[in-house]
Amino acid sequence: MSTTTETTFVSAARRYYALVDAGDVAGLVALFAPDSTYHRPGYPPLTGHAELERFYRDERVIDTGAHVLTGIVADGREVAVQGTFSGVLRDGKQVSLRFADFFTFGADGLVTRRDTYFFAPLV
Repeated sequence: MSTTTETTFVSAARRYYALVDAGDVAGLVALFAPDSTYHRPGYPPLTGHAELERFYRDERVIDTGAHVLTGIVADGREVAVQGTFSGVLRDGKQVSLRFADFFTFGADGLVTRRDTYFFAPLV
């Protein structure tokens, strides 16, 4: 991308959820820089395309589902997203929860870092 703006970053964040809900692993991985890092509760940081692809194909406990975005805020290269997710886990269990994601984008418009948080009881 030659010109990157907050609008471009917000569009890329929205596209991420469409791709993940469609099961398009190659498409969603392509949104990330080759040396990007993804921080997700319960997992060590995932760095690079190979680790992201492995996670989405083999480790992610979600089988199918849909994200509904309820808010997006952009500040420069940072985009914060909140929403809900409803779906089915690989073990057949239904799940519905709130989440928050924080994306950092590089000058080229690719995600360099993503941090995910879930609103779920831990204790």
